[in-house]
Amino acid sequence: MRMKLLVTNQEVNGMADNTALAATETAITTTRRGDNHPAAVYIMSLAPGSRRTMKNALDTIAGVLTNGGQDAATLDWPSLRYQHTAAIREELAAQYAPATANKMLSALRGVLKESWRLGLMTAENYHRAADLKAVKGERLPRGRALSRGEVRALFGVCTKDTSPAGARDAALLAVLYGAGIRRSECAALNTENFDMETGALTIRSGKGRKDRMVYATNGSLDALADWLGIRGNGPGALFCPVNKGGKVTVRPMTDQSIFYVLKRRGEEAGVKSFSPHDMRRTFIGELLDAGADISTVQQLAGHANVTTTQRYDRRGEATKRKAAELLHVPYSRRG
Repeated sequence: MRMKLLVTNQEVNGMADNTALAATETAITTTRRGDNHPAAVYIMSLAPGSRRTMKNALDTIAGVLTNGGQDAATLDWPSLRYQHTAAIREELAAQYAPATANKMLSALRGVLKESWRLGLMTAENYHRAADLKAVKGERLPRGRALSRGEVRALFGVCTKDTSPAGARDAALLAVLYGAGIRRSECAALNTENFDMETGALTIRSGKGRKDRMVYATNGSLDALADWLGIRGNGPGALFCPVNKGGKVTVRPMTDQSIFYVLKRRGEEAGVKSFSPHDMRRTFIGELLDAGADISTVQQLAGHANVTTTQRYDRRGEATKRKAAELLHVPYSRRG
């Protein structure tokens, strides 16, 4: 039977220590200063590309705990105790895939730690509340890899579009597929991050604030050269908005605008629905299929752990399919 997690403000406030947590006897509201709000401090400590994801995770946790009555900004995080965080873990494990649940639990632990650092929570209460086991289990990865035919079709519709938008979109595809960078990293690129001579792209806005170098080669380098021939080599955002009249405005595109560009080009090319991250998934999978060393692919992808890169490895599935084909099923099509 599913546990009911509704907790009233009065019940939450009653769980606070009368000494160390005297300042948090009432629920946190948006009137609390941002530099003294554990959720706000935690979110601002993250890399820009992770903030929205973890903010959504905290909103979900607050909603689970209060039956939708509060969010990350209003929940009294320092008042949480082990019995509450354990119940949250149980609910997340029941509702979400293990990887998603564990990401949310990571956000929860982060806010609890900031509560302790800010002096809003005792060390004992923090360690007890944060002592949560990871959710076990394994799901098939979401998303899909694009076929080579689909990739060719996408570049084909961009090539047929002789406007500046066609050149820009081809260059976007070139770095998303040809260099495997994240959508947020693509939006943050400036011309100063690109070396035309070597094809090197310096990624400075990746997850975990870890800089890395990737490379645009062959057709990817040609696509970028064509786009810069239209945009110009001046400083500023590498990828810029283009209006219906073909005018280029040198300012960054948003993550969402890149998503819409790919969605529109996919529809034009007749390609089945895909996400920007599927371009990255295809990049990693094709490099591994081609025999690239997994450690090198990990570095190009910017993964902190090689096990993350391994989740994109399609070679095991190909082996399983070949094994399945060894079995003959004696059935013939009708008619």
